[in-house]
Formats: sequence, structure tokens, C-alpha cells
Amino acid sequence: MSRILNIILSGAVLLTVFAAHVQAQDKPPPFSTTKVEGTDNVYVFRYGNSQAMFVVTSAGVIATDPIGYGRPQAVTTYVEEIKKVTDQPIRYVIYSHHHFDHIAGGKPFKDAGAKFVAHKRAKERLAALKDPHTVIPDETLDKNRTIKLGGTALELTYLGLNHSDSTLIMRLPKEKVIFAVDLMPVGTLPGRGMIDSYPLEWEASLKKTLAMDWEKLIPGHPGAGGRLGTKQDVQDILTFLQEVSAEVKTAAREGKCWDTVEKEMKLPKYSSWPNYEQAMPFVLRRYCGLWGRGT
Repeated sequence: MSRILNIILSGAVLLTVFAAHVQAQDKPPPFSTTKVEGTDNVYVFRYGNSQAMFVVTSAGVIATDPIGYGRPQAVTTYVEEIKKVTDQPIRYVIYSHHHFDHIAGGKPFKDAGAKFVAHKRAKERLAALKDPHTVIPDETLDKNRTIKLGGTALELTYLGLNHSDSTLIMRLPKEKVIFAVDLMPVGTLPGRGMIDSYPLEWEASLKKTLAMDWEKLIPGHPGAGGRLGTKQDVQDILTFLQEVSAEVKTAAREGKCWDTVEKEMKLPKYSSWPNYEQAMPFVLRRYCGLWGRGT
């Protein structure tokens, strides 16, 4: 009997060790820098679950979002990763929008001589908040601006209200790549990104983005499986928002917002998306705000 017990215990230990080994293999490294396939100079820097784009040119580097909120080591790592790719100076840092989780911590870039660029509403908001960890933009734009550096053009476009009131779409026309943060999650639901959003305008911005000329989307958070996005991904999130909106609109007019909708409404079609359970309450609450309160 003791021999059988020992065999069982040994087997359990081996299974535990094997499971831990598999889990360690599945877990991505804390950060990574990858070149976008099909381009010569476009890179994605990921730290944890946040991503930024940087572009290397013959006259310097255009970087985006420092992603250093609560983790200054992410920013120093970001700068170090750029230096591994090129010895060109960092000329610009472009803010995707004003939310701290993406743009805080940029002082190392400022110390390196970079100019910070953002939408004018982002600067207004940051000037009012006076966050000590977030660099105030040096330059702003209203509707459009093109950053030209070393033969590379980066188009900055403001589409209006959506995920925030200061979100920029960054497009590399030659490479047919765009960088957009929180506005177009790839294969996942928006989740907390819905809290202070503008739902109807968000849908309009997605339609405008679909009309642009691009092939690859770098999202502000890794897409499902760590992949980049496509126009189909943008269409999928647009369809999702439209379907949730229609369902909640009907329920709201029957007096079911907030509790009944949040507790009972399901969209099984999307239940296989990675963050379905965590994200749906935020999405439903925001649409209850729209159709149940008019906000």
C-alpha cells in the first residue's frame, strides 16, 4: 500500500512540476521589442500589457506613449531598447491621448531632447491635472498634422470624441501601418476603456478609420495572441458596439437599466473573446448611461 501511495505522490509532484514548466513557457517575457513585418523601420515596444510604437529614420526617432504609469523602469527600458536598434537621437514623443496609463513617465525622453506632441485637448487636461509624472506637451495640433523626419512621414489625425476627447490616430502612409490606443482593441472587448467614453462618436470614429488606407494596426495593448490588428478587427469591434448598443437601448426603454442589464444581459456571440466576463459589465454600464440617462 505504501509503495502505491509513493507512486501516486511522485506522479502528483511530477505533474505539478510539468504544469509549472508549461505555465512558465506560456508566460511572455516582461518586455519585448519587435519590428513590424514588412517594414524597415517600424517597431513595437511592449512592456507588460501595454504597447507603444517607435519609428527609426535617418534623422532621428519618432517615439510614442512612454507607458510608464507607476513603473518608471518601463520608460528607461523603452529608451534602452531604442538605443539597441539605433544610435539616432529621439526627436519626438507623440501622445496617443491624455490618459496616464499610456503617457505617464516621459521624463527620460525629455531629458534625451525629445519634443512632445499631442492633441490640444490633451495639453489642456494635463495642464489642469498637473501630474508630476507626466510631461506637458511642447506642441499641439487641432485636426491634422504630419511629422516629417528623415524621409518618413507620420500623419496625426484627430477624429473627434471617442475613447477620449484627445485621441490621435497615427498613420504611416508608406508602410500602411496605424497606431491607435484603446479605440480599437484587437480581438478583445473594450472593458474599462468604456467608462468615460463617447459611445456614439466612438462608432463614428471606427467608421472613419476603416475608410483610411492602412493594412496593419498596432494597438495600445497586445491583441489576442499578441498579434497586430486588421480592418476586420476594427469592423468586429464596431459590430460589437453596435449590437450592444441596440440591446441596451431596448432594455433601457423598458426600465431595465442599470441593475437588470448589468446582471442579466449576455451576448453569447462574444463569450469566447478573452476578456468577456471582466469587460462586459463596464460596456453594459456605459451603454446604460447613454440610453438610460442620456449621458
